[in-house]
Amino acid sequence: MRDVVIIGVGQTPVGEWWDKSLRQLGHDAVLAAMADAGIETADALYVGNMLSGQLVGQEHLGALIADFVGLRGIEAMKVEAACGSGAAALRVGVMAVASGMHDVVLACGVEKMTDTIGGVTTTALATAADQEYEVSQGISFVGLNALLMRRYMYEFGVQHEAFAGFTVNAHRNGAHNPSAMFQSPVSEAAYLKAGMIADPINLMDSSPVCDGAACVVLAPADRFRHRAKVRVLASAVATDSLAVHDRRDPVALDAVALSSQRAYGQARVTPADIHLFEVHDAFSIMSALSLEAAGFAPRGAGVRLAMDGEIAISGRIPISTMGGLKARGHPVGATGVYQVVELVQQLTGQAGANQVQGATIGMAQNIGGSGATVITHILSAI
Repeated sequence: MRDVVIIGVGQTPVGEWWDKSLRQLGHDAVLAAMADAGIETADALYVGNMLSGQLVGQEHLGALIADFVGLRGIEAMKVEAACGSGAAALRVGVMAVASGMHDVVLACGVEKMTDTIGGVTTTALATAADQEYEVSQGISFVGLNALLMRRYMYEFGVQHEAFAGFTVNAHRNGAHNPSAMFQSPVSEAAYLKAGMIADPINLMDSSPVCDGAACVVLAPADRFRHRAKVRVLASAVATDSLAVHDRRDPVALDAVALSSQRAYGQARVTPADIHLFEVHDAFSIMSALSLEAAGFAPRGAGVRLAMDGEIAISGRIPISTMGGLKARGHPVGATGVYQVVELVQQLTGQAGANQVQGATIGMAQNIGGSGATVITHILSAI
């Protein structure tokens, strides 16, 4: 297997892009990444997306975007793993390059979520859960996460205000990210006053519905060493049941633990070696559960990292360093690629006011559903 490097990145600002189509968003991110890499063509394009068929009425995104960016004829296809689709596309690209099948691969994530009314979007998002045992019973995706949060609070004696630090940290970092949807800090008081969505999850616990696209260019290290920005040390996937009630323990994300352990093994590192962690903070509870399952905190102590400031840029394990899903935004099929673009910014010293000083190894973790698919990438500075 060949070593894989990232030689270019591109992204669109996250927001409500009513004047841009899905193909236009993908086009903008792909061409930005190609320009950054200094390339005019590629061997393959893998597009991560979850909802295009339901919300846009458009499938067949590989050929659509390849044609629109002027790469008609190349291998191209859509990759889907619910909210983990972006990282899934990246993993397919990593495997294609590592195996020697292709030399230059584009991994793009794109999602258009704001052209439909809230109920339609919410219904589409629920397809990441178990239709037969969860969705058909009337549960929404935010409702599932509310159940997880309530169970966590009960088991570990945690009050809702303990989660405020995750939101405050994300928005503080998003304020310095020009591509973030929300670029204003929020206070703990604002968190506590936020309207309830599904008790105990309030508006400040939840990532927004939004549009966006991001892209990275992958290549073999031996042929593109002179253009390499970062090296891909690990790419790992693990799964669990879609239905929360079928899991060993609803507040222990086993797929996060497995995916993390596999990635640590590939990269030959431990959690102590990770300088920053782009966590899948779609809801505050997922930040706490992921930090614990990935080995950064004991069970029930993930919230302590937020309460004690250990997740801040200058903390022990910085997370959501460019705003995360909460402040940068969560265009679901694109999120996993945004996370990796942000890791590249950090590991190349281009994160501006959000720079984690001395960062040489970073981890990004993208979660599909409420923990059913977990894809972990570990990158290192060159």
